[in-house]
Amino acid sequence: MAETKKTAAKKTTKKVAEPVAEEEKVAAPVEEAPKAKKATKKAKEEKKPEAPKKPAPTEARAIAKNVRVTPRKVRLVIDLVRGLPVKQALGILANLNRAASEPVSKLIKSAAANATNNFGMDEDALYIAEIYANDGLRMKRYLPRAKGSASGLVKRSSHITCVVKMR
Repeated sequence: MAETKKTAAKKTTKKVAEPVAEEEKVAAPVEEAPKAKKATKKAKEEKKPEAPKKPAPTEARAIAKNVRVTPRKVRLVIDLVRGLPVKQALGILANLNRAASEPVSKLIKSAAANATNNFGMDEDALYIAEIYANDGLRMKRYLPRAKGSASGLVKRSSHITCVVKMR
């Protein structure tokens, strides 16, 4: 009886092994089908027209955040240079005796450098199209007063934005 069990086990393993081989033969064409689909998708993608190119930028900007000068003082300076060519504005700021003239001149130089280096604009044709100052971070401190009391003190800062364009 032991011999019959061994032969029976061998027969079953042979029978199980044969259908697996048949399944592999059937499975082979199924694997080739997705490859054919991928090839047709690539062909369709190649036939699509190219996306339209973005137009060349006409302006460059720079932003200085949390400049430790109050926005009111900065606005006095930027009103002098709004709409001027960059070189003329930098000349005015170099001779101006105000606290905000240095950060504003740095900002204008940065915007001009962005225009020439990143977008290939002509440095001599640049002018200040927009320049404005908004409120930045406000630091709240206290100031000691008489008789052990204190009063509030707000140290203001500003966000300055400059946009330059070509004429």
